[in-house]
Amino acid sequence: MHFNTLKGLDVRGKRVVLREDLNVPMKDGVVGDDTRIVATLETLRFLRDGGARTAVLSHLGRPDGAVVPTMSLRPVATELAKRLGSTVGFATDCIGPEARATADAMRDGDVVVFENVRFHAEEEANDPAFARELAALGDVYVNDAFGTAHRAHASTEGIAQVLPAVAGFLMEAELEALAALTNDPKKPFVCAIGGAKVKDKVGVFVNLLDRVSAFVIGGGMANTFLAAQGVDVGKSLKDADLGPARHIIELANAKNVPLHLPSDAVVSTAFGDDHNATTVALAGIGDRMILDIGPASARAYADVLRAAKTIVFNGPMGVYEKPAYQNGTRTIGEAIADATRSGATSVVGGGDAAAAAHELGFAAAMTHVSTGGGATLEFLEGKTLPGIAALERAAVQSTSA
Repeated sequence: MHFNTLKGLDVRGKRVVLREDLNVPMKDGVVGDDTRIVATLETLRFLRDGGARTAVLSHLGRPDGAVVPTMSLRPVATELAKRLGSTVGFATDCIGPEARATADAMRDGDVVVFENVRFHAEEEANDPAFARELAALGDVYVNDAFGTAHRAHASTEGIAQVLPAVAGFLMEAELEALAALTNDPKKPFVCAIGGAKVKDKVGVFVNLLDRVSAFVIGGGMANTFLAAQGVDVGKSLKDADLGPARHIIELANAKNVPLHLPSDAVVSTAFGDDHNATTVALAGIGDRMILDIGPASARAYADVLRAAKTIVFNGPMGVYEKPAYQNGTRTIGEAIADATRSGATSVVGGGDAAAAAHELGFAAAMTHVSTGGGATLEFLEGKTLPGIAALERAAVQSTSA
């Protein structure tokens, strides 16, 4: 990947259109998790302190092209101002005469958040005219929103065809971390992968089989792999179609890549029946459901992870939100932290993996915790991310200009 970055760019007096991912959890108008807001601060401080006039674009939720007051970015702008430690303005639309007037009135060092781009259906349609209207807010475009890099939308892909485009510091850090997983990673390279369904991550398995030394597998997908090998997993969540799991097992065997699966499990009679959580060997599951890998499995996975030099954590091992089912994810998280302290590169792949890492306290020990679950997933599948491709094209155009 080759793209231009903010480093060395003189932004004083320039109007900068900055795409951030401020799609944060909201409840009753209050930000529930500020992780993505905090992740924007390095880029925003660089622009503010460098004298740029920064127009911040983002989406919030899925308003489907309609103005939905509960999805307004106004409270997010208020929270951003607290974290940034300086005034952040707010514009009630991202296009039109009022938006352009707001952009034109900005002074050096100003930061203004413009209203939710998804209030306009043209955003997700990547409408060229809408992209040009967004571009009218600035002189240069900075994409710092890795969490939306897999979307070919007007504010992530279309605008980069209109304005000179560079990556922000968060985007740069995300791509450098992920490149470490694909560009000659140090071995052993282990993927700790969880999640509900095998079918959702077939592409990750297939793409990484040529790179990784082993997989350690948990979550609902482990149940599917076990079932594909003839294990009775009782009432556990599993894919109805075992074909994809069998296909991955065949590929892994052909490539001599171990797929580590649980030897024991934490089970209960129902998802909400935490009081009856019990550790059993696989033969003792009966008509109960698996809600976490068992302690013996967690220890075995931890041994594999502590010996690794490159690790990607792409999903929890169980229902980590409930104390009764946290041990598997916590144990492997601690093992990844140990490996990282010993020099390994560790990347947490956003989404549920990042949430688990923060919830269970091992996020700070990781080399990198991604802010984009969907984008990370598609990157690990080997797919082209439209937002990144747009930055690469812009870099080529700037060189040939």
